[in-house]
Amino acid sequence: MALTYRAHFAFVNANLRNAEGLNTGPVFGFANTLIRLMDTERPTHIVVAWDTHVPTFRHHLDPLYKAQRPPQPEEIREAIPRIKEMLGLMRIASVEQDGVEADDILGTLAWRHRDQDIEVFMVTPDKDFMQLVSANICQLKPRQKEEGFDRIDRDGVTAYFGVPPEQVVDVLTLIGDSSDNVPGVPGIGKKGAPDLIREYGSLDALIHAAPGLSAKRVREGLLADPDRVRLSKQLVTIKTDVAGLLSLDGSAWPGWDAPALASYFGRMGFKTLTRRFTDVARGSAAAPVGSGGQPDLFASGTPTQGRSITPWATIDSIKDGFSLIDTPEAAMSLVDELADMPVLCFDTETTGVNPLEAEWLGLALSAGGERAWYVALDAAVMAQIVQPLFQRPDRLYVGHNLKYDLVILTRHGIRPAGPLFDTMIAAGLVDPGQALGMDALSRRYLDYDPIPIERLIGSGKQQKTMKEVPVEDVATYAAEDAWVTYRLYETLDAMLIQDELVDIARNIEFPLVPVLADMERWGVLLDLERLTVFSKELGDAMIELEGKIFELAGTPFNLNSPAQLGDILFKRMGIPTGRKTATGQYSTSEDVLQALAGRYEMPARILEYRMLSKLKSTYVDALPRQVSAVDGRIHTSYNQAVAATGRLASSNPNLQNIPIRTEKGREIRKAFIAAPGFKLLSADYSQIELRVIAAISGDGNMKEAFVRDEDIHASTARALFNLPADADVDRESRRKAKEVNFGIPYGVSAFGLAGRLDISNSEGKAIIDAYFDRFPKIKAYMDETVVFAREHGYVKTLGGRRRYIKDIHASNVNARQFAERTAINTPIQGSAADLIKLAMIRLDRRFRHDGLSSRMLLQVHDELVFEVFDAETDRVMAIVKEEMESAMDIGVPLKADMGVADNWLDAH
Repeated sequence: MALTYRAHFAFVNANLRNAEGLNTGPVFGFANTLIRLMDTERPTHIVVAWDTHVPTFRHHLDPLYKAQRPPQPEEIREAIPRIKEMLGLMRIASVEQDGVEADDILGTLAWRHRDQDIEVFMVTPDKDFMQLVSANICQLKPRQKEEGFDRIDRDGVTAYFGVPPEQVVDVLTLIGDSSDNVPGVPGIGKKGAPDLIREYGSLDALIHAAPGLSAKRVREGLLADPDRVRLSKQLVTIKTDVAGLLSLDGSAWPGWDAPALASYFGRMGFKTLTRRFTDVARGSAAAPVGSGGQPDLFASGTPTQGRSITPWATIDSIKDGFSLIDTPEAAMSLVDELADMPVLCFDTETTGVNPLEAEWLGLALSAGGERAWYVALDAAVMAQIVQPLFQRPDRLYVGHNLKYDLVILTRHGIRPAGPLFDTMIAAGLVDPGQALGMDALSRRYLDYDPIPIERLIGSGKQQKTMKEVPVEDVATYAAEDAWVTYRLYETLDAMLIQDELVDIARNIEFPLVPVLADMERWGVLLDLERLTVFSKELGDAMIELEGKIFELAGTPFNLNSPAQLGDILFKRMGIPTGRKTATGQYSTSEDVLQALAGRYEMPARILEYRMLSKLKSTYVDALPRQVSAVDGRIHTSYNQAVAATGRLASSNPNLQNIPIRTEKGREIRKAFIAAPGFKLLSADYSQIELRVIAAISGDGNMKEAFVRDEDIHASTARALFNLPADADVDRESRRKAKEVNFGIPYGVSAFGLAGRLDISNSEGKAIIDAYFDRFPKIKAYMDETVVFAREHGYVKTLGGRRRYIKDIHASNVNARQFAERTAINTPIQGSAADLIKLAMIRLDRRFRHDGLSSRMLLQVHDELVFEVFDAETDRVMAIVKEEMESAMDIGVPLKADMGVADNWLDAH
């Protein structure tokens, strides 16, 4: 079941449908994962276990078990019968049983064979299964962000939990499981639980020793309700004695029915899988006929690293065209050979994933055909020799996730002079919902299975670096990467043309890659002393606030416990509320507390405490730990292929979430400072999304307001509330107009607007009607965009970016309405994202052309932050304003507001 859910969410944005209109994403994801599993593990026996919808024995033990779980998504409910049909054609046993969960079926089947001469693998991402790992039972845990599985044995369990498998259940009991609504023990967390179990040996021994424990919160947590703790243990324990399950012989795998599968995958619309199993059915060379005359992917005795055991081609078919270049003379000869090639694909090999710190080991190159090379020399020597390859402005430079490679090359004085083509970015434009790793793309588009990196460096605690791998093995792996990437370029370039995505790729996304690489490389300076002082201030404020909260409550309690807080607020203090969670507890969510904060002091204090706690833990204490040892600056990573709207995402750390709305939150921005001799310049697009709405809709009234540089919210307020054109607008009327301006174009309903403005539904409807009277073409835009999405399955930004709209035809009203709102706001948000990206590209080129020492450091929503050399301040401000306000002609004036200071807050 877990793999079905993973498959659903992996393709939830891809909107995969076959000719019958059926959503096929979960089936496609499940099929690929299962076939990959069969290829790599080559099992003799296999079972797929399913949950049923009948209450299980755990529900009888605890009626609140899993009570807060949302309903199963409609797509999964529809997909399960199709997956079971596929499994039947694969000749793989499916098992389910009323009264128990799939976990218990797997647990029983695995445990049957403990201590036998049989290797058993439990394939699941669920950590609970680590309780069953033994000498011959391992867990295969699907990786989070890439294909493949991590093998977890007894040592792996101990490394993960801090205890061996036989003590995992006790640790799980203490921690609890919020997803299953299994309460843990208050006062005991993920770090403390293993320590306690190791010290006392078992949960029962710990409960017995509880009265004498010195840690008050742990003692009270264990003694508060020992029976509840023991019930939790029953809930997290996987059954190993389910009766009536199939025998070992019943799970033997005879091989798949290839002709039937080819027909099935054809009906599902999976072209690659259809072709693959058609070849298997025909007994192709890549899929030999096994004993018994059945076409079989696994020929008896075939070694995994020999001939391909999958219908995909592998390196054996092309490795003769790969060469290791390990002398300066051979490298110079190669540079001469490649001198006139119009397209060059390159890939750096290094010792790590951080491009600022990793050591450069080699450079893989391909220029098409069946050849590829790996140059492995001293980094300084290699840089000098290959430099000429990157100096041609008329050459296209190709790579996968080029931003990493560009940072490596720039550190060694190399910068490609010509245009770029990033296959990861191209694949994200073609299908934003697909996996963007090179291996996954190769299997999807090329029917080719590359060497997995784990074959070279291993995984887990035994993982090596590339520097420890024989250079001959690295050469084969790296050359293959370059060769595969070149072929992906050929395929994806044609797809960009076919899908009319060439302009956004060549004019925005590809040119942005080196800009982001430079920004990541520069980083930004932090005032660590200020953060240390601020951390103490926040800590002191939290202690003081905690005392006030306990005084208001009349008793101390665990501020981080929603259950205890709910009892304090709504039972002890008698604050009225009508909202409870699915488990029957009082809800203490932020929106509940916000609704009460205006009338009661206690909820306001709790919100303030939560705000201080988040600021301290998430930002003030965390940011200093992410400062680079290389240059003392903090370096975020920008990702172009995460947000479906095209907006850039920031991570490690996420600087786009640095708070700005509260006074305390803004203090964090003071810690972002300029280097000596520089200032920080903040440039922020003014009301960019409203300007885009005016441009896309073509509404004359809204466009005219921007042409006259009016306060758009005041202008809207006058129209909504029938005020004279020259009338002053009070703050409250402007606030309401602002909610309307930003809410209605994004599909807010009369009910939603009424809630935001604290007015009646009828008043909300009247305001919406008045808004559309004032701006009629915005209503037309909204209606026409939904119609377009229904007809084409996607919407487009001004720059041509596509977003496929899942659920635009859903039978579920809520899902369909959400899809319609997504269709309406995507062109607005996406066009704003395209616009600021264009501004970044233009500014980078201008700074380089003018030879400026100033540099662009950060992009945060509609804002750009620069580190400006003191002597260049006036000149840079003029350039930034000019380039941002002329980045794209949308038919509506663009406006950038700017400020300069020693720190980010004062500049903003």
